[in-house]
Amino acid sequence: MPVRLTEYVDTPHGFHSFPGGVPVGAQALAEPGHRAARGVRVTGGRRVLAAAAADVVCVVAFAATGRRSHAEGLDLVGTAGTAAPFLGGLALGWLAGRGWREPLSPLRTGVPAWVGAVAGGMVLRRVTGEGTAPSFVVVASVVLGATLVGWRGVAAAVRRRSAS
Repeated sequence: MPVRLTEYVDTPHGFHSFPGGVPVGAQALAEPGHRAARGVRVTGGRRVLAAAAADVVCVVAFAATGRRSHAEGLDLVGTAGTAAPFLGGLALGWLAGRGWREPLSPLRTGVPAWVGAVAGGMVLRRVTGEGTAPSFVVVASVVLGATLVGWRGVAAAVRRRSAS
């Protein structure tokens, strides 16, 4: 049974109804930025991929910076191993917050991504026997919050400024 997105879609050519709902593939009928009948924000795939990539860059930069500050080296395998739990948590945050709906929103996607990256990352680190010292939790929370929510806040300010 196909997943249903909504019963009505506002397309550039008018408001169309689809009995029984619209399969997710029909989401392409609406242009990016249009709202579907139930308030689902339809966004372009490029915007979602760009936001996800920016989040991955933030997490990997956090891991690389931490490794460098503790003289652990910047080798690819070590950095990937350090970033992996936080990337897993980030993915959980994106899923919980449905980040694909409003990928640039600081509150609707940025906060769940941040909480997921920190909480999920710490749980995964703990399970794998890595450290979760309170000072590390604080540093990770501040840095990941500033980057994962922060870049979205800057992007929102730029969008508001360019719209006026």
